[in-house]
Amino acid sequence: MDDADHESDAERHIAWRAGTVGLAALDVDDADLLHGWRSDPVIAHEMGIWPRSRTATRERVERDCDDNDRDDFLVLLPDHTPIGHAVLSNQDIGDGKAEVELMLAPGHRGQGHGVAALDALVDLAFGELWLYRLTAETHTDNAPALAVLARSGFVQEGVSRSACLHRGRRHDLAVFSLLRPEWEALKRPRAWEVRAAGAAGDDSGSEAAGDASI
Repeated sequence: MDDADHESDAERHIAWRAGTVGLAALDVDDADLLHGWRSDPVIAHEMGIWPRSRTATRERVERDCDDNDRDDFLVLLPDHTPIGHAVLSNQDIGDGKAEVELMLAPGHRGQGHGVAALDALVDLAFGELWLYRLTAETHTDNAPALAVLARSGFVQEGVSRSACLHRGRRHDLAVFSLLRPEWEALKRPRAWEVRAAGAAGDDSGSEAAGDASI
């Protein structure tokens, strides 16, 4: 499915904004879009995934949409072009923790959108769900993702050695976290402040060394 043929913003509610992007709740009908992105060899390598059929991808999206412990979003530009997938998964409200995941579409990396999308997801977690700790993992050689996490305030806690098998060899995973007090200390507008000001296109604080899949 072509991005231009995808559901327009007139039919999709933008729930959250930060910097250059907005977040809209993922729908089962977005499965074809995700399938195309996940088939990109760069994304497949960065995320350590293997090709799946459209049917399998749709079944996976259906299960994810029914999972009460995760929230999936499409990342949209101000002109409503879908450019990525952001996830707040494994939510544990009792312990106040969750994991973040991010995938950007080919052609939209290296423009600061990864930091903006991650900032939006972080603000949702800490500003609405009252979580205390967010974690993320990525290959230790995934330089763009490491840069995005650092720009959004995440701190590397350590390395899970040989924790991922991908393309015939084992990879180390860098383990990152962001705690509520660290988020509170960040000197940037919060998602609700950007939205209230109507500045969805404001790129303040969202320039990044690179964007990638986390």
